[in-house]
Amino acid sequence: MAKSIHQRIVFGLKVRQHRQDRGWNFEELAKRTQMSVSYLNEIEKGKKYPLADNLNRLAEALEVSPEYLASAELPKPLAPLGDLLQSNFLNELPLDLFGIELQQVVEIIARAPDRVNAFISALLEIARNYSLRDENFYFAALRAYQELHMNYFEDIEQAAETFVQEHRLPVNGGVPAEQLAKILKKRFGYKFDDEGLDKYPELASLRSVFVPHKKRLLLNPRLSERQRAFQLGKELGFNVLELDDRPLASNLMRVRSFEEVLNNYRAAYFSVAILINRQAFVKDLRTFFEQTRWNGPLLLEMLAKYQASPEVLFQRFNVLSKEFNLHKVFFQRFIHDLDRDGFDMDKELHLNRRHQPHASGLNEHYCRRWLSLTLLDDLRARQQEAGRPDTDWIAGVQRAQFIDSGEEYLCFAVAKPGYPTPNRNVSVTLGILLDQDARRTIRFWNDAAIPRQRVNVTCERCALADCAERAAPPSVVRKRETRRRIEEVLHKLTGK
Repeated sequence: MAKSIHQRIVFGLKVRQHRQDRGWNFEELAKRTQMSVSYLNEIEKGKKYPLADNLNRLAEALEVSPEYLASAELPKPLAPLGDLLQSNFLNELPLDLFGIELQQVVEIIARAPDRVNAFISALLEIARNYSLRDENFYFAALRAYQELHMNYFEDIEQAAETFVQEHRLPVNGGVPAEQLAKILKKRFGYKFDDEGLDKYPELASLRSVFVPHKKRLLLNPRLSERQRAFQLGKELGFNVLELDDRPLASNLMRVRSFEEVLNNYRAAYFSVAILINRQAFVKDLRTFFEQTRWNGPLLLEMLAKYQASPEVLFQRFNVLSKEFNLHKVFFQRFIHDLDRDGFDMDKELHLNRRHQPHASGLNEHYCRRWLSLTLLDDLRARQQEAGRPDTDWIAGVQRAQFIDSGEEYLCFAVAKPGYPTPNRNVSVTLGILLDQDARRTIRFWNDAAIPRQRVNVTCERCALADCAERAAPPSVVRKRETRRRIEEVLHKLTGK
């Protein structure tokens, strides 16, 4: 019977451990077992599993029983690795996306089991302390995958272009949701229920639920045309790209595997690609960048032209790297919970490298000078003035210079009501590092009308004095200063 990869890995680790305990190299073990060095090397790496005769010869040479060598039991130094393999954690990591084989990871761990096991224990302890679940790791892996590829995937782009041509979808914006629904019905046998979710008050926050055995899609009746088109485009993505392992609800409430997270992203990418045609958007974006003055209405006009939400339009800015040579950018989305007046960053993406505005501060207060947050404050003020939550979307721009690094970003954002979810607003921001490429490409970057602001990451990490927008004291800065003074005194006392 063929052995599983975990069985091969465990067997190889045991052979390696007992060989090294005896101080033997491969040549010595080969001599004692009458096996080739290359074959033994493949056994230890978990690529080969010996037949019965060879297993017995290995056991005899290593002075252990064949039963022990073939069992799942590992020597004490490697026991935590066995637990890790049995938990299936390593198998769930998307190693293949990064060109890494599971055996390579295990081999690295096996070289220094004590230190690596301590490192694994530290990771698990951090996960427990911060209540991190499997999906936290999956989403982090997805972000790394997106960043590695600059959030641009030519295979999905090509599939979307072929689909658009085949079904004659509009390429200049405004793809009707009804046209997408007809394709789902005719080509993939879908049935739709626009009132199905109303029967379940607990699902009021969901945009859609797919019932696979009936091919029935339950849609939230409060969806706008934009939101409906995106959800239908995503369903088309699952089918056209043949993504079987998928979430059944629009929100990833319970994540079962990384494959599910990845496929959800790929289907969403496909939806964006058919709703906002790549060639048309590049042309519009070039016109936008060629303006000599910031033109917020032009950004809102693009949203109207493509009948897209800010999230969808800003996702389409993934063409920046390929078409405009702009690689140093970040995306972030903030939720403003109006009931508790709190701000939460629920999505972020950094291209080329980790940029300053990121979700680094757990339970900390993001800088209230960020455009993302000031625009949300403006939107709330407009809603209070109008006496209703569904006011118009607003666009804004800012040149944000980070106090610690001195780096400056040109940021533009759109804020909107979080419909259909009540009592919350949403802002989506794109930030572009103002390097030579950005200044050469974006003609309005130096528009005197663009507000300039010195910013930081969180209030707790900011030493700026007399900040009128400060939402919390600089506790992290104070702790850092206390440690510095202690180190200075210790240096005077010890001379080190």
